[in-house]
Amino acid sequence: MFRSDLLKGKRILVTGGGTGLGKSIGRRYLELGAQLIICGRRTEVLSAAADELRSATSGSVATVQCDVRNPDSVEGMMEEIWRHGPLDVLVNNAAANFVARTDKLSARAIDAVLGIVLHGSFYCTVACGRRWIDALRGGSVISVATTPSFTGLAFTAPSAAAKAGVVAMTRSLAVEWGPKGIRLNAVAPGLFPTEGAWERLYPPGSQVEPQELGVPLRRVGKHEELANLFAYLAADESAYITGDLIVIDGGRWMQGVGGPSNRAMHEWTEEQWAALRKR
Repeated sequence: MFRSDLLKGKRILVTGGGTGLGKSIGRRYLELGAQLIICGRRTEVLSAAADELRSATSGSVATVQCDVRNPDSVEGMMEEIWRHGPLDVLVNNAAANFVARTDKLSARAIDAVLGIVLHGSFYCTVACGRRWIDALRGGSVISVATTPSFTGLAFTAPSAAAKAGVVAMTRSLAVEWGPKGIRLNAVAPGLFPTEGAWERLYPPGSQVEPQELGVPLRRVGKHEELANLFAYLAADESAYITGDLIVIDGGRWMQGVGGPSNRAMHEWTEEQWAALRKR
C-alpha cells in the first residue's frame, strides 16, 4: 500500500515502544525507512524489543530509558535524543490500564493511570513542541486514545478520563501550534489483542458474548492495520490533517457504548472481584 521509503529520513519516538501495539507501530515505521527511537521504564524490555526489530527489518533502532510520569526524566530523554538530531514525529503510546471497581480504587491506583496516560503524554508533547518552536521547525504528534474517551466505560474510569484529556490536549494544541507547522492527531483503536493487556482488561467471565459479536465487522483488528494508519499520519502525505480523532475499531463503538465489554461484571460477587484483584 505504501512505498518503501515513505518515512525515509524521519526520526520518530514511540513511547512505550518495547511491547504491544507500540512495538508493532515501530516495526512498520522501520519498514518504511524511518529512524526509530523507543522508550520505556525497563531497559531489558527495550533491548529485547530493539534486537527483535533490527533482525526483522534491518532498520535503525535506538532505545532510551524514561519514566514518562517524571517530567525530569522526560526532559533528560529529549536532551539525549536532540543531541543526535531533532525528532520529526512523537507517538504518545505509553499507557496503563486495568479493570477495577472505581469506588475501590486508591488515590495511588488512580494516579498510576493518570500519571502515565495524561501527564506522560502532556510532558512528552510539550517537551517536543517547545524544541520545534524554538528551532522554527514543524513536527507531528500522534497520540493513542480510546473510544471510551468519548463514550465512557465502566470499570476503567481513570483510563477513559485520562484519554479524554489526551484528546482535549490534541485538539487544543492543534489550534495553538498549527501556525507553527506542528500537527497533532489522536487515534482510538478498537480490539487489537496484545499479550498481557488483553487478559487484564477482559478477564475470564467478564463478557456476556464473544468479543467479535460486538464489532459490526465481526472480527478483531490486525496490528498491521493499525500500524498502517499510524504510518499515514506520520507521512507528509497527511500534512493537511490535524486536530482529529480517528477511530479504527471496525465500527464497534457505534454498535453500543462500550459494546458488550465487561457487562457481566456488573453482576459479579465480592468473591469474584477479590479473585481479580489477587490475580
